[in-house]
Amino acid sequence: MAHEIKIPSVGESILSATLGTWHKNEGDYVNAGEVILTIETDKISTELESDKSGILKHLAAEGDELDIGAPVASIEEGEAPEGAGDSNSTSSAAEESVSSSAAEVVGESSPDSVKVTPVARKIAEDEGVDLSTVSGTGAGGKITKADVLDAASGPDSGSSEAPVAKPGAPAAEKRTTRKKMSPLRKKIATHLVNAQQTSAILTTFNECDMTEIMELRKRVQEDFVKRHGVKLGFMSFFIKAVVDALKAVPSVNAQIEGDEIVENHFFDVGVAVGTDKGLMVPVVRDCDQKTFAQIEQDIIDYATKAREGSMGLPDLQGGVFTITNGGIYGSLLSTPILNPPQSGILGMHSIQQRPIALNGEVVIRPMMYLALSYDHRIVDGKEAVTFLVRVKDCLEHPERLLVGA
Repeated sequence: MAHEIKIPSVGESILSATLGTWHKNEGDYVNAGEVILTIETDKISTELESDKSGILKHLAAEGDELDIGAPVASIEEGEAPEGAGDSNSTSSAAEESVSSSAAEVVGESSPDSVKVTPVARKIAEDEGVDLSTVSGTGAGGKITKADVLDAASGPDSGSSEAPVAKPGAPAAEKRTTRKKMSPLRKKIATHLVNAQQTSAILTTFNECDMTEIMELRKRVQEDFVKRHGVKLGFMSFFIKAVVDALKAVPSVNAQIEGDEIVENHFFDVGVAVGTDKGLMVPVVRDCDQKTFAQIEQDIIDYATKAREGSMGLPDLQGGVFTITNGGIYGSLLSTPILNPPQSGILGMHSIQQRPIALNGEVVIRPMMYLALSYDHRIVDGKEAVTFLVRVKDCLEHPERLLVGA
């Protein structure tokens, strides 16, 4: 009995998803609870598990866009065949269980008769690869994306002999590579362009002496780790400083909706996280009520989710302000772009030893440039500067964060 696996609902505003990566081949025996594929939406990636045990049949190919609720795979329920752990025997059992469509001939000269995934066919068209000359390595001899890319980068498959390179001649290299934008990357691109077109973005700068924070971390780090099980990082100080500044300058904790100004009285701060798939901004909730240790633990949890691709839609929603740290990549100065509908974003940068004038003397201190981008429609210049100076004061005198001074 075949059991269908369908694209699940991953959010009210999401109507379709793209099949990202198959983690199990067609014809593999899978157990209930095993991850079989990753689907991508314009906001998150989600791993899809099999809810039955049996032999897997693909109903869609990598790169296909499917509506929510559409079938993406089926499971032919039953006991694991003998030798299911062996790839050869699994493949043989799979070929016997799949439908008659698997009987298509791969070697026919007509490209339309070749078993090929939609993504592989598109790449073949772009690269000028003759599919009738490509040997498929997928289930049942299906030509995959990797097969086409190998054929495109190798010698002409139609030649009986591979061309011999002249001694000392450079190897032929492709000058360009073309690939389709992922749904997440398209969403990021649209989001950033909309931010520029719908907000009056202005950036103000300052610099911060990081001496006190660095010395405080050095003094308490060992005891902090023993007590809380996490390291005391810089981000918790920045989040606490931003919360203090948001309380001092409420207009930065507001947003425009139509012809109304909505002022927020909660402090959910987004922390930009770079991933292989693009930038994500998970939200640390109720930062005014959390300790430094709780904030650090939340950040660690989000970093783990980002690496594993398990970030959920609720993790990304509802922030009132964003902090982005380009310093971890070596950035010295930047003008961050707003994360609408928020009205402010703080950019952190590299800490550098620089000479500064202090009490009439030139001294070397660990300095960081700070950048506050804000929506000038709702935040005036005086308020923006006041906000950034308050952040600077809290970081240069971290005891203020403890006593509320």
